[in-house]
Amino acid sequence: MEILADAGYQDMGLQTGGRVVTPPHRKFKKDAPAWYEERHRRQRKAHSTRRIRVEHGIAHLKNWRALARHLGPAST
Repeated sequence: MEILADAGYQDMGLQTGGRVVTPPHRKFKKDAPAWYEERHRRQRKAHSTRRIRVEHGIAHLKNWRALARHLGPAST
């Protein structure tokens, strides 16, 4: 099973044998080659495109919970 995580979980991939997939690290702090900047941008974009589905699902559940709490229990 593959778990898509955000950048806050960078080291989880090492601890779980690669099952947690995070965006790539930045190797160069400054003066990075142009090819590296482009590759890094493409990799992060690809990860973000897959991860957005997870974020939308979490947001949907949070909104549903907020509405259920606001409307209260169903009246019979």
